[in-house]
Amino acid sequence: MSSTEMAVAKTIEVACPPDVAFRIFTQGIAEWWPARTHSVGEDQVETVVLEPGAGGRFYERLVDGSEHEWGRVLEWEPPARLVCSWYPGRGSDAAQVVEVAFTPVADGTRVDLVHTGWERLGERAEDVRASYDAEAGWTAVLAEFAAAAVRAA
Repeated sequence: MSSTEMAVAKTIEVACPPDVAFRIFTQGIAEWWPARTHSVGEDQVETVVLEPGAGGRFYERLVDGSEHEWGRVLEWEPPARLVCSWYPGRGSDAAQVVEVAFTPVADGTRVDLVHTGWERLGERAEDVRASYDAEAGWTAVLAEFAAAAVRAA
């Protein structure tokens, strides 16, 4: 299966303009990211941080002060687009790429998330990809984001 065929793509619409959606997704990530179920430290996560700008870190900080890096910001184009490497708990040698685009639509913003680079995981690629493509994967994460966008609107 090619990288394009393996891509996990999810779309959601939120009832706020792209600049607000981008801000909630990035600066407000600690308020909505489901760390108990989508992190390395689970119930020990104190916060999730997405540092702005290319080169910024994407990480979780645990209650004991330790950190687990999930990736790095590769492209930062507010309010239209964000691209990050993605390797929570795996190390940067196994980094995939997550791109999130924020497009204005009549009632707010369409948010398109595309996760690629699964082949870097070798034999584990299909199983890990399936977990992100499942209802409990990116779909659940984006549902939390959409709920935060509703609260902000």
